[in-house]
Amino acid sequence: METTIGLVGKGFAIVAADRSAARSIVVFKQDEDKVLVLDKFKLLGSAGVAADSVAFTEYVQKNMALYEINSGLALSTRAASNFIRGELATALRRGPYQTNLLLGGYDAGDGASLYYIDYLASCNKVNFGCHGYASNFVLSILDREWKDGLTEEEGIEIIRKCIAELQVRFLVSLPKFTIKIVDHNGTRDLPQPVLAAA
Repeated sequence: METTIGLVGKGFAIVAADRSAARSIVVFKQDEDKVLVLDKFKLLGSAGVAADSVAFTEYVQKNMALYEINSGLALSTRAASNFIRGELATALRRGPYQTNLLLGGYDAGDGASLYYIDYLASCNKVNFGCHGYASNFVLSILDREWKDGLTEEEGIEIIRKCIAELQVRFLVSLPKFTIKIVDHNGTRDLPQPVLAAA
């Protein structure tokens, strides 16, 4: 029942995820941060089995930091997506990590980018994406609203519309979201948008 939403605009990428930690019919808490800051210019949103999501995203974060220490070079967003895809593909032979990911990043030469990665190790560069049952509700909004050269304000408004739609239409209650943005200044948290009362 988890939700991860992402989009890329002119010089930025936004990744948002619900904050609920739940299993079966029980919600354990509603302050889980499912958007991990991999480094100053990369965000990784995850949806899936909590143990797999946390273990895998932290594994990626620590190995990227180790690579940077050893080589003196940080991975680009594209290189990070290929590293993640490779690790998920290797894990398929041992028992897959059941986690779906959205990788958003900013590179000085290439600008912002977003990669859609699933637990079966498919990886695609996309303009917008969503994981979870929420995709039934928000992909149409993303498809209709996304455009080339999207400004930061327009991107935040699209995310607001997606969250508002979920809170009205989706059977499962997702009251809180983590929203993070990455651009030439690095990563930062955005406040959850205020939604009009239904």
